[in-house]
Amino acid sequence: MLFTAETQRRRDKRREMQDSLRAPNSDRVDLNKITRGVIAAAIEVHRHLGPGLLESAYQECICYELGQIGLAFAREVHLPLSYKGLQLECNYRLDLLVEDEIVVELKSVEQILPVHSAQLLTYLKAANKQIGLLINFHVPVLKNGIKRMVNEYKDPNCSLSSSLRFPQRPCVSAVNSIPPEPKDPL
Repeated sequence: MLFTAETQRRRDKRREMQDSLRAPNSDRVDLNKITRGVIAAAIEVHRHLGPGLLESAYQECICYELGQIGLAFAREVHLPLSYKGLQLECNYRLDLLVEDEIVVELKSVEQILPVHSAQLLTYLKAANKQIGLLINFHVPVLKNGIKRMVNEYKDPNCSLSSSLRFPQRPCVSAVNSIPPEPKDPL
């Protein structure tokens, strides 16, 4: 079989990425290296397509690039929602889950709004994942459209299922609230 230089370069890049995913002398996955791989794939897509397409087009292309560099991913991952013990079919879906660790939310909008960041943070908490990427392709330079978010709260008491490691019941943390002080009626 005859390989072109481009084919060989991609195979080498894929092997290098697979070898470098694990932290040295450890079975632990290096989340920063996976994140860099996802960002590199997004930059490659943006370099070829530029801004202005639909989110679905970018999703197809980034999935292709992730496969080329050897990163495992799942697209449109169903995110269950539990309310007071009741399983709700709200149809929440993660755009991409890379290496079963990184939540990737893709956008093609004028600008990233606080609601987009809140959406990703909600997905991180509900899925009990630590790192997420919010990638907006509708920018002239992609580095201005990437936001990396960290979910500080990762509940160790959550029981995790096998493949996607989603909690059987989403973990809920109570927010400490201080009751408002009574106002003086004047």
